[in-house]
Amino acid sequence: MRTRTGPISVQTTEPSIAVAGRMRPRYDEILTPEALAFLTELHHRFGGRRHDRLADRMRRRFEIGNGHDPRFRDDTAHIREDDEWTVAGAGPGLEDRRVEITGPTDPKMTINAMNSGARVWLADQEDATSPTWTNVIEGQLSLRDAIRGELEFTSPEGKQYRVTAERTPTIVMRPRGWHLTEHHIRFTDRTGREMAASGSLVDFGLYFFHNAQQLIANGRGPYFYIAKLESSEEAKLWDDIFTFSEQYIGIPHGTIRATVLIETLPAAFEMEEILFELRDHCAGLNAGRWDYIFSIIKNYRGRGARFVLPDRSEVTMTVPFMRAYTELLVKTCHKRGAFAIGGMSAFIPNRRDPEVTARAVEKVAADKKREAGDGFDGTWVAHPDLIPTAMAEFDAVLGDKPNQVDRQRDDVHVTAAQLLDVHIGRPVTAQGVHDNVSVGIRYIEAWLRGLGAVALDNLMEDAATAEISRSQVWQWIHQDRSTDDGTRITREYIEELIERVLGEVDRRDGDRFDDAADLFREVACGEDFPAFLTIPAYSRFLIETD
Repeated sequence: MRTRTGPISVQTTEPSIAVAGRMRPRYDEILTPEALAFLTELHHRFGGRRHDRLADRMRRRFEIGNGHDPRFRDDTAHIREDDEWTVAGAGPGLEDRRVEITGPTDPKMTINAMNSGARVWLADQEDATSPTWTNVIEGQLSLRDAIRGELEFTSPEGKQYRVTAERTPTIVMRPRGWHLTEHHIRFTDRTGREMAASGSLVDFGLYFFHNAQQLIANGRGPYFYIAKLESSEEAKLWDDIFTFSEQYIGIPHGTIRATVLIETLPAAFEMEEILFELRDHCAGLNAGRWDYIFSIIKNYRGRGARFVLPDRSEVTMTVPFMRAYTELLVKTCHKRGAFAIGGMSAFIPNRRDPEVTARAVEKVAADKKREAGDGFDGTWVAHPDLIPTAMAEFDAVLGDKPNQVDRQRDDVHVTAAQLLDVHIGRPVTAQGVHDNVSVGIRYIEAWLRGLGAVALDNLMEDAATAEISRSQVWQWIHQDRSTDDGTRITREYIEELIERVLGEVDRRDGDRFDDAADLFREVACGEDFPAFLTIPAYSRFLIETD
């Protein structure tokens, strides 16, 4: 048998990006040849490392599932022990972040956010946006127009919306997480292999390329919230992307500012390392409470009864593991000159129901009072009517100061055991199971119709809260849990609840409840546990095929 000798020839081609989605009016203003060339460079230079980091996530999740609890890393102890380094901190327009409003980037919500009176707007292309092709590109158009003072919108009913505020919030844009893809943009690498683009790189790249210079001219800058990070290696990847992007368009190193959401359990053990890797571009950390709870469930879903959480409503910010996580976040941020931004209470007002509004205001006030007292420099709200409530609680602590970054929390000493203390001592109730099934199906149905932030039962639900709902159901089934009235939580019991929920909802022509129920069965009752419900939902329902 002959043996091949010498080098093996591998045919290479120039990397390229192609648009596979339908080109609708004005899409060519976003998907320009120059912007696509930038996306090509981002994918060519950083796409391989993205896949490596995603593989790291799977390996880490496997290790935790097999009994290896996360811990503070020995190999990075020198970073935590070095008291000399700090992060870049606030960029222009980010010095005072006491109240930030969150929301999707469709034209109406963009205008409402810009008129809201908040100090910062989290322009969300992630959990508050259903990533339809229309939402992805038209969200970019909304942001482009808003940054240039050109955004106007007329509703189907004829109501006109325009930006009227003299002082608009500083925009901090949140791209999709590393795990999500954009099938309507295709990347071909040097070997000729074609694949879906990275949702993160598409969202970041298009926004940065079109708006960075204009934002600087406006006295602000290109600022980002970074979602779903799990390690300092992922933070280093983002930092390298930021450095390359600044060089690509010719702006100074460090112009970009990122605020990282600490919303996964592994990231909670690497807060200082994440700040360190991003230090030239970092403004702070955010306590992403809902995804953090989801991450706890996801990582410990198979580790036995002691890791089973009760009804979602009982997992509050004052339970031991959530208290430890937020206190460590504030201490870590202020030690390094970074902002600590609080999370979003899900309660929202109802302008047609004064009692609901009063309860929401009371609960949000208590939540923001706790955050301001603990040392947070700002917080999130999901509704403009809650801005005065949140502002009052932070004003009471901050006064005329823009923040309290100088407040050190030397009294805080959080251990790994405290971060993993998930014992709450409350039961799973039949109502809690029903609510999870109901919220999960109703949210998914809205998501399939293109809505990413949905008011349900006077709570603001997004992809993160839906993830809690379905992952709790999965865990309760697989850990053979029962409700406090003795009912075993089985697949058959959940199927009964699904049918009950389908009978409770207001069915209309063109609704997606049947699709939503099928998807909920897959992600909450299946033998396997999808890492994110949005992955199968996107691939099955949101990819345009014509």
